[in-house]
Amino acid sequence: MSVVRTKVLGLVDVIMRVPSLFIIDEILKMGMGVPMQVALQATNSTVQSNYELPMEKMLPEDERGMQDNIEMYKVISLAVLKFLICLFGAISAACVFMLWTRHLVIVYMYILSVGLIFLSYWSNVSALSVISDSPSLLEDVLSLNMDRLLDPGGVLISILPHLLAQWLMGVIFAYIHLGPRYKITQKALPFSFLMPLLLAMLPLPSVVLKHSPAFAAILPLVLSKIALWSSSFDVVKTILNGYQHARNFAGNFGIATLIENEWQRLNVPCVLRVFWTLRLTEHLVSLLMSSEAPLRFAATVQSLLVSGCETLTAVLGMTSIISLICHYIGKMFQLFLLSEDYDEDKSIGTVSAILFYILALQTGLTSLTPDKRIVRLCRNMCLLVTALLHFLHNIVAPILMSLSAARNPSRKRHARALMVCAFLLIAPGSLLTVLWSRHSPSTWLLAVTAFSVEVIVKVLVSLATYTLFLLDARRQTFWEKLDDYVYYIRAFGNSVEFCFGIFLFFNGAWILTFESGGAIRALMMGIHAYFNIWCEARAGWGVFMKRRTAVHKISSLPEATIAQLRQFDDVCAICYQDMTSAKITRCNHYFHGVCLRKWLYVQDRCPLCHEIIMNQDVNPGEDGTEERVHDNGQPQGSDAIGLQNMSQNTTGVNLQPQTSGQSSGTLLSSLTEAESEATGGDTTSGSSSQSGSEGTGDTGNLTNGSTGSSNSSGGTLSGMTNSSLVSAAAISFNLRRHHALLQQQQQSQQAQQLFGEQQSRMQRELLSARISSEPTARSSPGRAESEQRRSSTSTDCDCGQQVPSLLDDDHP
Repeated sequence: MSVVRTKVLGLVDVIMRVPSLFIIDEILKMGMGVPMQVALQATNSTVQSNYELPMEKMLPEDERGMQDNIEMYKVISLAVLKFLICLFGAISAACVFMLWTRHLVIVYMYILSVGLIFLSYWSNVSALSVISDSPSLLEDVLSLNMDRLLDPGGVLISILPHLLAQWLMGVIFAYIHLGPRYKITQKALPFSFLMPLLLAMLPLPSVVLKHSPAFAAILPLVLSKIALWSSSFDVVKTILNGYQHARNFAGNFGIATLIENEWQRLNVPCVLRVFWTLRLTEHLVSLLMSSEAPLRFAATVQSLLVSGCETLTAVLGMTSIISLICHYIGKMFQLFLLSEDYDEDKSIGTVSAILFYILALQTGLTSLTPDKRIVRLCRNMCLLVTALLHFLHNIVAPILMSLSAARNPSRKRHARALMVCAFLLIAPGSLLTVLWSRHSPSTWLLAVTAFSVEVIVKVLVSLATYTLFLLDARRQTFWEKLDDYVYYIRAFGNSVEFCFGIFLFFNGAWILTFESGGAIRALMMGIHAYFNIWCEARAGWGVFMKRRTAVHKISSLPEATIAQLRQFDDVCAICYQDMTSAKITRCNHYFHGVCLRKWLYVQDRCPLCHEIIMNQDVNPGEDGTEERVHDNGQPQGSDAIGLQNMSQNTTGVNLQPQTSGQSSGTLLSSLTEAESEATGGDTTSGSSSQSGSEGTGDTGNLTNGSTGSSNSSGGTLSGMTNSSLVSAAAISFNLRRHHALLQQQQQSQQAQQLFGEQQSRMQRELLSARISSEPTARSSPGRAESEQRRSSTSTDCDCGQQVPSLLDDDHP
């Protein structure tokens, strides 16, 4: 029962807001009271009539010019007055439309009470006109002239409906009026409405009977005037409170949220639908009553559609109907596709409504003649149908991708999605065939063609991507070229859409320049140029550059051999698929090239160890020859081979085998020590330290590229090969990291020392406070010494043990 009551109250609220739209619609029909063509015709007719007068009756030229100026000023003044009155009426109707329901009820009660007064006056005047021409009703009653009293055309039968109507209006007015409610006035109100008819039964002069309706309306008018005067302050207060509420709401949540909230509160779509339906019903009834011949269906529908978009409010009503139709079309397709997401259908209705209204404003639909208006309306409908096909593709495309990616075995869902795609291929083709066969080429037809071909291309791209994913699902191995194929297909589709966007921009520029210009069309062209051309081009170029950079980086990384893949014997850490081919990063991790390329779109660090995959300042030709080290610190690959053959590849100097072996061992030990220091290893043996220092000396000579003496052999080393240079650079890089780690360790030790000093100072202060507060402590030197010993012990302890004591919750 409560649900029914809520629906009924909602319907009443919607119906109460409809009259305001009718008032605004009538004002817009009048052109806001400024019919410029009529004014110009009146001015021209005045001037022409002056010229048509005989010459002898014409005024002098100066007086005739003054007369023309006076007429023109009168026309302008009257037009301005009408415009102000219409503007005030439109603003008042809009304010009434936006009122809360309780305030709306009060407004309608007052309007209804005033309307009852004028209706009662008109009913009394009509009844008195009947009584004045007939014999006295009182004489018939006193003489019991039943024949005259019961005569169907007699006075009594004629005024009996007026008597009942007046009594009913008096009772209703007494119930709904907003004036002071005294008992005497409440009881006197029905008799006040009946007073003219009661006086008409008496033999009174005709002058008294003529003015009796006006005297009978005095009491209701006084009550209404008092109600209006007493509620005027409440009206101003309500308007100010509404403005303050809207301002605070917009300040807290934003203007968009305010508009959405008011849109839902006022239930604007339902109000517009009821308004447009009643408006078309009124027009249909007038056609039926004015036409003697039976109406033809096509002509009647055309007439209704033309009148249905006559004003801006009528276009809004038609927009709400179209939004509802598109909403149910989208919902029907979603139910056919067995989709559970019902958010998209709402956006279809909303976007379709916005698109239709923008097209109506852009083409000047309301300012056209009826013949041109129906043609323009049909063209806008064709554009709307193509846009609806785009929205339906936006529904079916994610479903296709989910079915192919999830490897859904349900053939029913696949078949339904493919049937919708077939419809999206056939519908625009059929539409283009019909339009091109019946219309000559024009800018409108080119726009419809561009939208339709774009739908076909988008559907084909979705089907191609869907097919690739299905083929990938049937493969037993990892398909590395899948990402490239998908990228090429989607890039083709996006390029076609971008080209059509540029074509539509130039098409709109042609229409703006040579056919029908306007501020709204220019604004929409600017929005289209920014969002659909500039933003899309910038985003596409950004994606292309990211992909190009990632491909360049991946191509510079070395390819893993079959032996290395067999020794690795693991899956890719990104996609968890077996690796038949892989790329090796500088941190010696194996990944699929495609997976690593996708990872590089996001960041340049390794997915496992977060090391930089490659140096940014290294030339592309040198990226593939960087040093690669296992987790245990041993070199691998071509770098290790060049490092082991370093002494054998030198030219210009004949080194002894012992010297070359010692130099190679020194370099290997320095590299191992640097890696162990970087990974937190412990090098405490004296031989390692000695070899590390010797390696440092050799590294300096190798890095500088000059001829010098070695500390280990005393010989001269020059003319190194490329592999030796790479190995030396790798050792220098690791030693620099080792030096950086040593600096960090020194800084941490200094911070720990400072932390310990602060703690010891705090403990000394705490000890002195305890000594001063406890007299027994001063008399006990042993206890003071023990406290000092504890303080010195805590000061010399490790920093890692001091942190919990200082960060404890109960520490002062």
